[in-house]
Amino acid sequence: MRITNENFMPAELPYNFAFLETATETLRAIAHPHRLLIVEMLYHSKSMNVTEIYERLGIEQAVASHHLRILKDRGVVMVRRDGKNSNYALTHDAFFQILEVLNRVI
Repeated sequence: MRITNENFMPAELPYNFAFLETATETLRAIAHPHRLLIVEMLYHSKSMNVTEIYERLGIEQAVASHHLRILKDRGVVMVRRDGKNSNYALTHDAFFQILEVLNRVI
């Protein structure tokens, strides 16, 4: 019998191991200063294009695009095409609330 962490999860805990793995990957996706700033900016602005994001952060366009791709792949942001522009928005305001919670406890 193969022993995994799943075998040792107490039955009374509300979250299963698969959910916790997914949650870990999502937290890992936002766990970068630039990505946290992107989450904050998108929360306040509701929608921004990559030019607005990289200029406001003072980083290269390729770096901003890299961070946005990570956030998009994990479902933190969504992208909408508007002609030549790609506008980014948070999929859920709750991602900003994670940042607010950390601000209160750290």
